[in-house]
Amino acid sequence: MKPVRRQAPGAAVVLAAVCALAMAFTLTASPATAQTARPDSFADLAQQIAPAVVNVRTVKIVKRGPGTGIMPFQGQNQEGPDGEQPDLHEFFRRFFGGPGMPGLPGGPNLPREFKQRSLGSGVIVDKSGYVLTNNHVVADADEIVVALQGGEELKAEIVGRDKKTDLALIKVKAGKELPELPLGDSDAIRVGDWVLAVGNPFGLESTVTAGIISAKGRIIGAGPYDDFLQTDASINPGNSGGPLVNMRGEVIGINTAIVAQGQGIGFAIPSNLAKEVMSQLRTKGKVVRGWLGVVIQPVTKELAEKFKLKDTDGVLIADVAKDGPAGKAGIVRGDVIVEFNGKAVKDWHSLPRLVAETPVGNKAEVKVIREGRPKTMNVTIGELQDEKTVAAAEPTGKARLGLSLQELSPELAEQLGIPGKKGLVITGVESGSPAEEAGLKRGDVILEAAHRPMASLEDFAALAGKLSPGEGLLLLVQRRDGTIFVVVKAAEK
Repeated sequence: MKPVRRQAPGAAVVLAAVCALAMAFTLTASPATAQTARPDSFADLAQQIAPAVVNVRTVKIVKRGPGTGIMPFQGQNQEGPDGEQPDLHEFFRRFFGGPGMPGLPGGPNLPREFKQRSLGSGVIVDKSGYVLTNNHVVADADEIVVALQGGEELKAEIVGRDKKTDLALIKVKAGKELPELPLGDSDAIRVGDWVLAVGNPFGLESTVTAGIISAKGRIIGAGPYDDFLQTDASINPGNSGGPLVNMRGEVIGINTAIVAQGQGIGFAIPSNLAKEVMSQLRTKGKVVRGWLGVVIQPVTKELAEKFKLKDTDGVLIADVAKDGPAGKAGIVRGDVIVEFNGKAVKDWHSLPRLVAETPVGNKAEVKVIREGRPKTMNVTIGELQDEKTVAAAEPTGKARLGLSLQELSPELAEQLGIPGKKGLVITGVESGSPAEEAGLKRGDVILEAAHRPMASLEDFAALAGKLSPGEGLLLLVQRRDGTIFVVVKAAEK
């Protein structure tokens, strides 16, 4: 399943025409009227909010791998399938032979590093210079420049980033007060309410599109805290990080995702979630979330019958972390959580958000159904740690492979369509590295290395750390619906 993709910063967007409708609307209308009236024009509102929407331009220094002579084409924000950039060197190699054409991308006389540029959007949420945008717009950037309306450019620094919600807070020093937009109440927005999407796709300053809220609470597989607003206001690649605004000029969402090859289906992170994340990013530089220490799965009709449940409400505990908060409180595999801190748990998507929002160290009252009978326990919430990652073969030895890994959790295996499998997920592949040359990609799952099952990062690091430069490592890799064997030859560090 690959229906939803993140917006690649900098791709083109077509300016949507705004339909003129029958009933008049003014910015001085009452809150209730402002949300329900049909405007003759969005011009006044667009003029009001545009100054607070900015262009976010990033630069990343990318190093070429030694001996490859290959460098991605540096045309403005051009990307191929799977986000890969076209390579002119490959064109010349295939059709004319040889190592590439001198003076062209991929030729032998190129510098060992180049600048990769991308574009996105953002919204000023504080007049002192704080800008809210998407994490994927600024992640791994070596330089961030914010362009204000009118063309003034300011260098920005990252205050904090949160991968799980794809939000980032950056700050500029303007030496003056900047126009700002308030964050509204996304819970109050209703399906059918009018909204404007504003951004700077492909550097086209202050592009405005209009539409309605099409749905709320959408789960699109972007992360554990999915709760997206869906809109038919045109959101295109490059709108990433821009605001979705209600008729009172309040930000009720941060535009972040679109449906690949779809029209009129875009998604925004609700402002109420953005408020919580932004507050922690501003004060701590990161987001601290509560942790229960369980693996959960949805309750089906068949499972409800087997576990003596009246309906499919709640979440089934498939596993309990050793020495985790839930285990210490007495929660066991097979329990069904139906209530958390007085709030009903209707489905398996709601529990992670409820737990994450609970302050670390607080007591939470958890109601479960065990063997058909209700039982209530008090759990002391722990702190959710970031996923363990490692640069494979870097801990020891003189060789490197150039990839990063994450242990495959049951939830991640389910998302990848390989439930029940154990292995290591490739979360990153270094440009020009042996892993890239071997054809490994982000999202591949390493099931075996040297014919040994790989279930932990420590096992892989110990094996890869013994490699010598030039030595090959045989990997069994799960890719989509099948498996392939790959040999990666380690390079010298």
